[in-house]
Amino acid sequence: MNVRPVAGYRFRGGAERDVSRVVAPPYDQITEETQARLYAMSAWNIVRVSYPCDAPDADRYTAARRTLDAWLADGAWAREAEAAIYPYQQTYTVAGRPVTRTGFIALGEVSDYAAGVVRPHERTHAGPKRDRLRLLEATGADVGLLFMLVSDPAGDLRRVTVPVGEPIAEARDLRGEVHRLWRITDTAALARAQALMASRTVLIADGHHRYETAVDYARRHPAARWKLMAFFALEAPSLTIFPNHRLLHDVEGFDFDALLRAAGRWFDVAPLADPLGFRPENRAIGVVAGRDAAVLRLRAEGLDAIRWPDGTSQAWRELAVSILHEGVLRPLLGITEAKLEARTHVDYTADRAEAVRLARESRCQAAFLIAPTTSEELWAVVQGGNVLPQKSTHFYPKLLDGLVFHRFEDATEGA
Repeated sequence: MNVRPVAGYRFRGGAERDVSRVVAPPYDQITEETQARLYAMSAWNIVRVSYPCDAPDADRYTAARRTLDAWLADGAWAREAEAAIYPYQQTYTVAGRPVTRTGFIALGEVSDYAAGVVRPHERTHAGPKRDRLRLLEATGADVGLLFMLVSDPAGDLRRVTVPVGEPIAEARDLRGEVHRLWRITDTAALARAQALMASRTVLIADGHHRYETAVDYARRHPAARWKLMAFFALEAPSLTIFPNHRLLHDVEGFDFDALLRAAGRWFDVAPLADPLGFRPENRAIGVVAGRDAAVLRLRAEGLDAIRWPDGTSQAWRELAVSILHEGVLRPLLGITEAKLEARTHVDYTADRAEAVRLARESRCQAAFLIAPTTSEELWAVVQGGNVLPQKSTHFYPKLLDGLVFHRFEDATEGA
């Protein structure tokens, strides 16, 4: 992966380094309620560019461009004097335990997946890519970080990009997790980081839609082939992946008891007394519908009996999300790829308590509780040439928009 430093744009509307009020989660994590909350936090919150509200006198993409132009004109956001690689650290809590994850932000050169430099792990939807492309065309601004994984078994990359001294910016996200940013401008360190990255492939953890949009945008604008990315070590123990539980809705004639009877072909079915205390496994899926709940545990012969898509590896077939899609959703409920693409029958949440609550309150027909995919499983699937269904992983915490961004018109500098 070819990378290079970037003279990024950072918030300069205040003397303090705490930029909590101007940062935002990625666009696909923003609900209407979240959008309103971010708007209220600051007139300079990056959401006004990354995911703006509808404007009364123009479409929201044009409104985003006007907002960005105004910010740059009044100096609220300004470009740094020299190019840098930005160490990026997240400190967060999982199951009551503090975790710190450190990577670095730089420009990465985008290329087609066929080139083998950047590897996806999930399928994408067409709708979000159309939205992101329209925003890029209108603003020419690269405000959303891609979460990329790179193998660094010896820790060389981590050593050369380690944060030193005080951060230049820090923020708490809407969940209270801490994000800090540093800057490296030493030419020897920058050259060393670029050399270490040059021969490595990277895996997209989060941001498939934005990456594919960047590739499409670069085809239309060849000078814009550099995209802002955050790179983290695949081997780091601080890589936290949650599952995206499936929420079923609008399936005509859905019947919980009938589903369990049909699932009995391949699964052992047992009552589930406590969905919140349930710990899903790859071959054990929880399902909650109203006050009812059950565990579907795939039998050994069931793994062989399921009609798997052609070309899928053993590693792919062993995953909980694959077993759910190919052993339950598709054959028993008629949820095809087309329906998943249209998002007419399945929604997603990484919050198991929310999934159970929505099912209990009958705000969805059923919630399917699945196990997370580990980083080792993810790498094995990608190495086998496969990609997972949409929304198969939820990397936590999300990277923040607004710590630093860049504009594509600046991308040719230093090439």
